[in-house]
Amino acid sequence: MRQLQVRPSCCAAGREIVSDKTVRDTKELPSPTNAAKSREHIRAKMVRLAGGTFRMGTDAAESFPEDGEGPPRWVTLKPFLISPHAVTNHEFSQFVEQTGYRTEAERFGWSFVFHMLVSQETRRKVTQFPPQTPWWLVVHGANWLHPEGPDSSLANRSDHPVVHISWNDAAAYCLWAGVRLPTEAEWEFAARGGLAEATYPWGNELTPGGEHRCNIWQGEFPIENRADDGYISTAPVQAYQPNGYGLFNMVGNVWEWCADWFSADYHRITSIESPYGSEPTGSRSIRGGSYLCHDSYCNRYRTAARSKNTPDSSTGNMGFRIAASV
Repeated sequence: MRQLQVRPSCCAAGREIVSDKTVRDTKELPSPTNAAKSREHIRAKMVRLAGGTFRMGTDAAESFPEDGEGPPRWVTLKPFLISPHAVTNHEFSQFVEQTGYRTEAERFGWSFVFHMLVSQETRRKVTQFPPQTPWWLVVHGANWLHPEGPDSSLANRSDHPVVHISWNDAAAYCLWAGVRLPTEAEWEFAARGGLAEATYPWGNELTPGGEHRCNIWQGEFPIENRADDGYISTAPVQAYQPNGYGLFNMVGNVWEWCADWFSADYHRITSIESPYGSEPTGSRSIRGGSYLCHDSYCNRYRTAARSKNTPDSSTGNMGFRIAASV
């Protein structure tokens, strides 16, 4: 197989060179006649958070300073709405049915799939992979409808998070739904669930009482996943217990796109009042980690952890949840 020169981002690979296939501007999306009804239904399911002041970021020993997880600081947010879980395959399919939207993975013709998830037939056709993260395979025909390649489907996964979604795809969905992506500050406030400076949405212990609270990797990465938490790949969006705000899977399962442009200096350059990374940097922020995260490689399934990817990138472990202003 030929090595593909792409920039890896933590445990989610990214496209380094944009294809000559143009990305359709989200403003050109058709306006379905029943968009208003869809928007009303979507908002009705969202959780209202009061906002307020909280301590954001961390300088704990397990943090990644190069990711700009700190310095921790006090941040104030206005009230906002956020979805209780990541957007599902079923929810995304409604958007596609009403608009005819095609994701970037569909338009590029390929996306990244983790090597252990593809069939032998698909594996034989793979010719490219990123040299820094060879467990990511460039699979032609992989997209949200076919998560592991053209011979896979969404059967029995309607309530799983939609994956192979780029930031641009997520923004298109938000435009249709009349919502937006959460800012990093909103995402972290929501993930903490009211627990001040806790490592995880449920506290400081990863598996309290031996109970798994999120979908991450168990075993030797990237060759053995024991799936002690019950899942090799994605889990249903309402798997495990919700946090104190009633939000599911804020860490683990899939990376979630945020509105911000990513900067390692985020905590030094953004406001303490509703901070937002507005300066274009080439990469957007992603939060929460995924089912591929493991403490030996990617211990980013923590509330303060952050990473990045290019807005056109898509992988089998990246999705999104939505937010809205009050």
